[in-house]
Amino acid sequence: MNVISFFTGAGGLDLGLEKAGFNIKLSVEIVPKYCMTLRTNNPELNVVEGDIMDYDRKKIYKEAGLSDNEEITLMVGGSPCQSFSTAGNRQAFASPGGQAMLKFANLVSETTPQAFLLENVRGLLSAPLKNRPLSQRGVDFPPLSDEELRGSALNHLLTKFPKYNIEYKLLNAADYGVPQKRERVFFVGIRKDLDMTFEFPEPTHNELGIEGKKKWRTVRDVFEEIGEKEHQFTNYSNDRLQYMKLIPTGGGNWRDLPQDVLEKAMGGAYHSGGGKVGYFRRLYIDRPSPTLLTSPAQKSTNLGHPFEDRPLSIEEYLAIQEFPTDYEVYGGLSDKYTQIGNAVPVRLAEVLGKSILNQISMVKA
Repeated sequence: MNVISFFTGAGGLDLGLEKAGFNIKLSVEIVPKYCMTLRTNNPELNVVEGDIMDYDRKKIYKEAGLSDNEEITLMVGGSPCQSFSTAGNRQAFASPGGQAMLKFANLVSETTPQAFLLENVRGLLSAPLKNRPLSQRGVDFPPLSDEELRGSALNHLLTKFPKYNIEYKLLNAADYGVPQKRERVFFVGIRKDLDMTFEFPEPTHNELGIEGKKKWRTVRDVFEEIGEKEHQFTNYSNDRLQYMKLIPTGGGNWRDLPQDVLEKAMGGAYHSGGGKVGYFRRLYIDRPSPTLLTSPAQKSTNLGHPFEDRPLSIEEYLAIQEFPTDYEVYGGLSDKYTQIGNAVPVRLAEVLGKSILNQISMVKA
């Protein structure tokens, strides 16, 4: 049951798939520091520093050590997501990341694995192929074209896999035992000649632990598992720190600041719209973590420690994403946060991997 992995990053998806029973034959990653992370933790892994845009079937088979008549079981990837993020510039497939996603689709069609798995941000579900600025919409402007409609990027992507029955679903990692409310959309395609459609695994957890499910795992659960350990973390500026000290321990955000300092602390954001939930945020100790991002100290997406006056550490990031306790991430602090924050949680990858493996195995049997 072999796997070809693109956009491997820190290796969260690959680790989970290996735990599920797959054999990773090739991991392709374009960033040298990320390749070092993969090689450091698994010297036997076939890691290639490469650009997906340079690949075709011949190159994949050669680097994976596969004979021409061997079949690829699964091709996976979590392509760059900035062009589909609601916080980004919504360039869709016109961006390098969007082009890389289409290249992944082309490689799936060319190599025809039994199945593929693709992961991205929820914004992909609603993104248009072409984004028209809000200032150019309304009664004084022409109606939106088909390419400017919500969801047109998704519809375009689905046409790129003509040989596959595709199912996609927005999954919350907390619903599968990950101590993090991380929502991402997953696409699973099964080759049409296998005559089956993938069924996503049923959630095992929910917020209250009702209806036969376990209760969501929390930040407290993670911290208890970490125990005593030396922590690496970025520091707050003195200006930020003075306000973070005013947030109640155990969980809170900007709404908990004293009224006499609130407007000064928030600056221009005080009068802006939106929820602003990430400003001066301390994680709630008895809830799952919010989505881990590529930096825990950004002003609008702060991920502060529940009790200490600092952002989450590298070690806490790794534990929330459920990497092995001895996992080493290569590079400086910013590199480490980025690699871990972009990863698929290991447990969720394992759950999906087992489901794909079981369903494919039933067909082959």
